[in-house]
Amino acid sequence: MQAQSTPPTRPAAPRHFGRFELRRLLGKSERSMTWLGFDPRMGQEVMLQMPRVQPAGAAALELWQRDARRVARLNHPNLAHVVETGAHEQWPYLAFDRANGLTLVEWLAERSPPTPLEVVELFCQALQGIAFAHEAGLPHRDLQLHALVVSEQGQVRVIGLGAAGPSVGDDSLRAQRDDASRDLLALGVLLHRVLSAQDVLDESDTGRVMARMVPFGREFVRLPWTTPHPIPEALRAIANRATAGQERQRYHNARTLLRALNGWREAQAAASGGPLTLLLDRLRTVGHLPAMPGVGGRVAKLAGGESQRNDEMAEQILADMALCIELLRTVNSAVVTGTQVTGAGPVVTIRRTIALLGMNGIRQAANALRPWPGPLSEPHAAALKRVMERVRLAGLAAQALRPAGYDAEVTYLVTVFQNLGRLLVRYHFPDEAEQIHQLMQPAPPPDGSPPGTAEQPGMAEEAAAFAVLGVDIEALGTAVAQHWGFGDEVQHMIRRLPTSKPPRTPDGDADILRSTASAANEAVDAISTLPAKKVGPALVNIANRYARILELSPKDFQEALQGARAALQSGAPVAPVSREADEPKAQKG
Repeated sequence: MQAQSTPPTRPAAPRHFGRFELRRLLGKSERSMTWLGFDPRMGQEVMLQMPRVQPAGAAALELWQRDARRVARLNHPNLAHVVETGAHEQWPYLAFDRANGLTLVEWLAERSPPTPLEVVELFCQALQGIAFAHEAGLPHRDLQLHALVVSEQGQVRVIGLGAAGPSVGDDSLRAQRDDASRDLLALGVLLHRVLSAQDVLDESDTGRVMARMVPFGREFVRLPWTTPHPIPEALRAIANRATAGQERQRYHNARTLLRALNGWREAQAAASGGPLTLLLDRLRTVGHLPAMPGVGGRVAKLAGGESQRNDEMAEQILADMALCIELLRTVNSAVVTGTQVTGAGPVVTIRRTIALLGMNGIRQAANALRPWPGPLSEPHAAALKRVMERVRLAGLAAQALRPAGYDAEVTYLVTVFQNLGRLLVRYHFPDEAEQIHQLMQPAPPPDGSPPGTAEQPGMAEEAAAFAVLGVDIEALGTAVAQHWGFGDEVQHMIRRLPTSKPPRTPDGDADILRSTASAANEAVDAISTLPAKKVGPALVNIANRYARILELSPKDFQEALQGARAALQSGAPVAPVSREADEPKAQKG
């Protein structure tokens, strides 16, 4: 008997959606789906995006198509152009040219996990398109991996704006803002997904992830420590802020998240100076800080009093922080440094600066300053002035805390320069500085919390700066100081000691000065930012931290701060604390 041959399997009949042949599903969520289709009329492949649920009736369909027509009119290099909008059997769709590239799902499947820098490049491009759409009043409402398309050249385009349908029953500006905030949270989830190379909360649908996150659910989303590539701390802070457990700490504006990622990317990519590149253009155009009112008159008065000694002139110049910084920047520049005696080291006093530059140099430095308040608005100028007053108070407190034998002016200037990054951020990035300030503030417990629930803590300054600017404020100040010609020893002194660990035994005078300035800055931060009932315990903790190095008691800190306040108001020099031998000292921290 002859064996019967198995008839060949007939290929399945192609599925059709109107005139389009549906070849395969590229991605889906609970709200929308994306198909790879073929358009026989044009003879090319297309990507079709459509809602998962058919609009309920003619009015809902018209609302969907109205948004689709608005989307089709958008023109941005990071938004895929809509080649056609329409409906088949009351089922609406958007069509995009497949030549735009692969969905991010396909792109990731074809290669090894991208580096953090490559990931940030992708998301910066996507955010540029999303920001443009948001500003046109068109949120996406269903951002998924398959809604981001990557071309062969690496250009990212967003597809499917509005494909999930409009906000249910609400087309108000508030609804648009809420949808835009959800877009930013969805992008944060996607950023976690691509950096970690794993689904967030084991869900591929960003909508399902967000439904499980606070405040809708109980889940907290933070970037895991096990990732294909090490994640730099600044980028980790940005990613974690994007999905923060406290809604107030999340990004709610695409430009804000884009600015943070761009800041991190520029700091990573810069060949010289790293974080300094964020400030270079602005330093050139508006200077480092604006001069306080009347600086020209004060300099003219100094110039007329030729008999004044350098130390008397230095006291008057120290009252203007911008002029102090400008003079030290000038005298430590490459041109002036090259004329100094080899081995003399950097110039860190105004007295020596006056001797080197002379009155003509002082006049030129004063004339180079922008008059107060530079380009700042009145509220931003007031905020900068408050920061400058705090820095001056810290400088005077450091003079009171300094050990015997250490120069008062050097101590003051080291303390000021430990705040250089904070001053520059307040002047050059005022909106970002305010965001950092707000992120650092504690918040009341969420509504409905049981009585006695602790307030929600704010972020640490470093984490808040990473999350807003993409770089550390301390690093900005140090990079600028390096650019101005300050050597390694000065750069070492102007970095505050980390508060997360006890200070180590000083190796020399530079460490003593660094510790004195750090202690003063920490003390002024405590009295300026903490509730009154927490100030006393905080000062005790600071005194304990520095007891072994500075031999100071909590009472010494109180006296130093009182003396600094009095000196700030009167303009008189501040006296060092007594450090009486019979006074009980704080215990080693």
